[in-house]
Amino acid sequence: MKITKGIEKQAAKIVIHGLSGVGKTTLASKFPNPLILDTENGSRLIDCHRVQCRDWRTLKDTLIHLGRDSMGYGSIILDSGDWAEELLCLYLATSEETGRKHPDLVPYGGGTAMIAKHFSAMLADCSILVDRGINVVVIAHSVVKRVSPPDLEEAYDRYELKMRPKVAAKLLEWSDAVMFANFKTRVVEGEDGKLRGRGGKERRLFCERTAAWDAKNRYGLPAEIPMEIEALAPLFAGIEPAPAVQLSWGERVKFATTADDLLRIADDANKAVTAGDLTEAQRNKLTEAIDRKYAAIGGQEVTA
Repeated sequence: MKITKGIEKQAAKIVIHGLSGVGKTTLASKFPNPLILDTENGSRLIDCHRVQCRDWRTLKDTLIHLGRDSMGYGSIILDSGDWAEELLCLYLATSEETGRKHPDLVPYGGGTAMIAKHFSAMLADCSILVDRGINVVVIAHSVVKRVSPPDLEEAYDRYELKMRPKVAAKLLEWSDAVMFANFKTRVVEGEDGKLRGRGGKERRLFCERTAAWDAKNRYGLPAEIPMEIEALAPLFAGIEPAPAVQLSWGERVKFATTADDLLRIADDANKAVTAGDLTEAQRNKLTEAIDRKYAAIGGQEVTA
């Protein structure tokens, strides 16, 4: 039996949810050495490194690739979790697991269970990154839902993740911090006695759960903080990403998921030939493997 004592430092597992346009992606792009896995083209106006993940298989393969070789990135941003859930539904709709129909059409809640199972497996891939010292941030949209807790007589509205309840529960349980992003609004009484909203321009992060939204944090953050990366400094204290795994040339080609990955491998191979670390014959054989993989992924372009 191995007993340990004290605080164990590890990379952050974070969920940031809020309404569209509040700046969730912009904030996440300021995390240490970020790479955005973009499922909805939400990062197109941000100067950042990104991988376009427009289907579930690409998203999964990219996470597996990064788990083997983080390529120097310190934070992986999934933008967004709810779009990833829908990509998963499209993937399952063509699989034998659902009988090639949308999981929502599988009777007795079986489809929802399948979605939750596969989403949990993706979160396990994210946990591998966290174990290697890489922060994982899942961005999600919020919607207003009517809830009726069994211990209250009256129902009320609250902000919740725009995801199926079982999937949202998995994500909230996995995370170490859930932060609700919103504009700060004050309610004031006008001269006519009517209540009106004031402000609405200041962006804030809410880090503790209330009746109005889901939130939590294990870092001792205040209940409300500015929506600035400096306010999140406690999340990154004392964490250093693990060194990248050294892969063989063949492994690098095997785990490549984009055309940019393959181009980088080809450039590195040319440098290795110049340095005398790779022969011309080895480079030519590698080029053939790169061409086959390029054809297999359909020449998918990625901008960084």
